[in-house]
Parts: sequence; C-alpha cells; structure tokens
Amino acid sequence: MINTKVLDKILNKVEKPARYIGMEQNSIKKDLNKVKVKFAFSFPDIYDVGMSHLGLHILYNLINEEEDFACERVFSPWLDMEEEMRKENLPLFTLESKEEVKNFDFLGFTLQYEMSYTNILNILDLADIPLLSKDRKEEDPLVIAGGPCAYNPEPIADFIDFFVIGEGEEVTLEILHLYKKHKEEKGTRDEFLEKVATIEGVYVPKFYDIVYNDDNTIKEMIPISPKVPKVIKKRMIKDLNSMFSPEKMIVPFIETIHDRVVLEIFRGCTRGCRFCQAGMIYRPVREKSIDRLVELAEKLIESTGYENISLSSLSSCDYSELYLLISKLMERFEEKKVGVSLPSLRLDSFIIDILNEIEKVRKTGLTFAPEAGSQRLRDVINKGVTEDDLINTVTKVFKEGWSSIKLYFMIGLPTETDEDVLGIKDLAYKVKDIFFSLPKEERKGNLKITASASCFVPKPFTPFQWVGQDSIDEFHRKAHLLKNSIRDKKITFNYHDPKLSYLEAIIARGDRRISKLILRAWEKGCKFDGWSEHFKYDKWIEAMEELNIDGDFYALRTRDFDEVLPWDFIDPLVSKKYLIREFKKSLEGETTGDCREGCRGCGIVDCVMRGEK
Repeated sequence: MINTKVLDKILNKVEKPARYIGMEQNSIKKDLNKVKVKFAFSFPDIYDVGMSHLGLHILYNLINEEEDFACERVFSPWLDMEEEMRKENLPLFTLESKEEVKNFDFLGFTLQYEMSYTNILNILDLADIPLLSKDRKEEDPLVIAGGPCAYNPEPIADFIDFFVIGEGEEVTLEILHLYKKHKEEKGTRDEFLEKVATIEGVYVPKFYDIVYNDDNTIKEMIPISPKVPKVIKKRMIKDLNSMFSPEKMIVPFIETIHDRVVLEIFRGCTRGCRFCQAGMIYRPVREKSIDRLVELAEKLIESTGYENISLSSLSSCDYSELYLLISKLMERFEEKKVGVSLPSLRLDSFIIDILNEIEKVRKTGLTFAPEAGSQRLRDVINKGVTEDDLINTVTKVFKEGWSSIKLYFMIGLPTETDEDVLGIKDLAYKVKDIFFSLPKEERKGNLKITASASCFVPKPFTPFQWVGQDSIDEFHRKAHLLKNSIRDKKITFNYHDPKLSYLEAIIARGDRRISKLILRAWEKGCKFDGWSEHFKYDKWIEAMEELNIDGDFYALRTRDFDEVLPWDFIDPLVSKKYLIREFKKSLEGETTGDCREGCRGCGIVDCVMRGEK
C-alpha cells in the first residue's frame, strides 16, 4: 500500500481530488491478502471520462462477484496530479485499496481510442512497470488489453503481454480461472502465456514473427510455436439475456461525462455503414428482452439513485420493440421523475412518437448524423437515409417544439467532391429554412443549428480499410471551403483537427513498427493526445523523422486487395469477401439494405438475421 500521508498532502494541491480517492457508492473493496487473483482495470484517460465507460462497470462487477478475484480501478492522473506524484516519488495506485498497481497480477487496459496509447505508456511508467513486455520479470503484472481498438493490436504489440479480441464477459473469467490454477502450480510467466494463447480470442504477440517485403508491406505473419493458432477468432456472447449484466454501477462523487444509468439494449448493428468499424466488428445483432431490460433498469435506478436512463447501443432506434420498451420504462419510472434518453436518433417519422414519449418533461437539443452532404455520397457510404428523411423529420420536430439541432458530417469520404462538401452547407440552410417557413405561432425558442464535420479515418475491418485518407492540406482546404460558404448567424460550423485525424489513421492502420513511434512520441512528452490542448503534433513528426517512419505510408496510401494487412490474422466473423464486395459496390454508388430485411451474406454463420430472409 502506498504512503497515504503523502497522498493526503498531494490531494490538497490538485484539481478534483475526488478523482483519486475511491470510496464511491457501489465501489467494492476486498482484502487483497485473501483473494487469489488481483486485477487492476485501467481506462487510459482521466477518471471523469473512464467512469462513463459501460465496459468498466461490466467487468468490474463481473470480476468482483467471484470470491477469489478482486478488481480495482486505475486511471490516468491529470497533469497536476502526475507532477505531484513524480515530485513525491509516489507510485501509481488503485482507487479501492490504494495499493501499488505493480503489485497486481494483471493490469488490463480497455482500448477505445488510438490517441490514448501514449497514456498507456505513461500509466506503465508511473506504476514502475517496464514499458516493453520483453523486459518484464516474473514479479511484474501481466499487461493485457481488449476493446474495439484491439482488433488491430499490432501498433502496441511491444507493450502488451496479450490481447483479448472480442467481447470480454466470458473470456475474462476463463483467463482469471486459468491464472489462479497456474499460480497454485507455481508456473512461470512464459508458461502461463503459452497456456492462455490456446484460449479462443487471445493473442500473445511474442509468439508471432512478422516478415516484411522490400517495399515495407507485410509478407507474412508466422506463429513461432505450434501450440498457438494462426488465426485469432473473436469472442462473441450468444445470449445477451443470460450473460452477466451489472445490477449496480459506481456513483462518482464528481460530475463525469455521463451521470446516468446506462442500459445496454442490444449489441451489433444491421445498417452496414461502410465507414463504421463498430458496425462490422460487433456483429451480429443480439437484443436483450424487454422484461430483462426493465428488471435491470429497476435494480440500477435503485442502487444508484440516478434520474436518467440512457438506452445504449450502436443504433438504439433500431431496437425491434423500442416504443414498447420506452413506454414500459416511462410507465415504471415517470412518478419517480426518472427520464429516458437515446444517445443516437434515426432520421424517420417513427422517431417523433419516441421523442414525444421521452421528452415529456423538457425539450433538449436533438442530434442527427446525415454523415454526407449529398445523396450520391450517402449512397457511397451506405448511410441509408435520404434528404427527404432529414427534411420530414426536422419539419416534425420543429412543429413539436424543438429548436436546437446538431448535424454530424464527415469530410474526406471516398470519392468525395467539392460539390459533396458544399452539400453540407446546403443541408444546414435547408434545415434553417424549414424552421422559418413555419407560421410564427408554431415556432418555439430560438433556432440554433450546429454542423460538425469530422475527418474521415479509414479503419480496419470496414469496406474502406483499403482506401487512402485525405492529406492534412486537403482536409483543411475542404473545411475552409465549407466554413467560408456558411454565412448565417443561426448556423455554427466546426470541424475536427486534421492533424489529429492523420495521426489516428497512422496508428489505426499501423503494423508492429508503430510501437517504436508511440514510444518515441511518449519519450518526447506526448500524452493526452486526444485532448486538443495537449496534442503535440510537432513532437510526433519529430519522432517519425528520427525513426525514419513515413506516416503517409500508413495513412494516405491506398492498399491492393491482395496486400497482407497488419490485422489479417484476426477473424471478426465478417468475411473479407464481403468487405471487398461492399467496397466495390460503394464505387458504383450501389447501396446494401438493412440486415433486418434479409441476410446480406456478410459471412457470419451463427446469426439470427439469416433466418429472416
């Protein structure tokens, strides 16, 4: 355990000391001397962000339900806290027991965003754990990682002992039970890594060699042990009703990104947007039943005291019985003044009934994502919405009393022209015109339209994984073309930093050599890269120059279909043939319908949608 007197002294000097004290409602503190396996769960960002992550609450409660296991939390300390910790020589500690992280059996990271990777190194350094897995000794924790970014594990393969690919509820307990037995048998670190590599969904980088071609592309990936699989198949939970779902959530003392009950209603997505990694890797769709969801909602509201339930999924409006679910939740909780919210809205008339049901108390702002400014480009990306959908929906919501609308777009999508870019402005202006075309007595509130454009980043396991990203200059040109064309005070336009998106593309599509770049960038002071005020682009460029790494090779280059991609050894269940077929269809502007209307042949064998042709 760390020196708590030193900690108390430090906490008096930092902003938001509640980030570091633990002891929140529903947190679990076990006697670490009495448990067999100690697991430190880390979200590599600050407490305020990490505590809003549903996966943390799931795995935290899942592990702690086992008598022999303890799970405790650790986050990235904010800059002021880190400075004081380094000054006082205070090692990184967990919130529950104030135990040094290096004294745990496992340190597990969730990988939600590529630009948090330097924070992983910072956490390891503050915890006094060797940064490179090859340098770790028997007494060091096993450093593991999972989450969506683990679908291309190679850019941080040098730092992670093993990865978990896919959904973690079942495999995490398999790993911990295996380790408990291994510990009792007093086995070595390498012996455990050999054993864990045989569990489906587990990837141990040290057991694989990469051979490169003369042009720097990958020739092949070779398993160096006959015991490890050549292809890592993702883990998938088949039945969401019977799987573990937390009935409690930790309630922070301070405001976090989401102060509410998060109710996961289904996994997967049937839409098939060609830019969306989550829509591919989380397939197939599996829903929780209404009865199970109402039961969980009751337990979570009772255990947390929250006054809002957020219905969580990739596309919550696609839940098959959404109106019935919301009606039951409102009926159950309206007296207690507990609201229900949807994080994502679909552009169709059905949504009006839903909104009227959940917005009985007040009219908040609404967010829609047309993604592209023209119908041609929306067809290229298979968005599945038309301009009429947007116009009809916006007309109805304005008539119902809403006046604040956010519209999300992307620039730099494959085949995009200036005409497509300016279509974003045209759509925003059409939304404004709809509002002012209503009779004065029907308009409520002051109109506020926010159009936001992110920069397209091609991601693994999407139909666009082969395309080159726009250059930074091209992103800036398109953004300024749009910004200069919007001259209306009712419309606010903002766009994402192209430099950050360029780095994100390098890492997202990187191979194992990118580990050296991340390490060098961290050594130069890079951390909290996803925070615009702390992003040090020039340091990343310096690191690339020093290591002779060509960022354009990873971000801007278009790949051939027969090139070996760094993530090709992972099986996400969606076939490569399907992704290639979808990419070719995108170039023809040909759309693919929703899976719920019939199987689209994505390659998943065990999928409920296959029976609904």
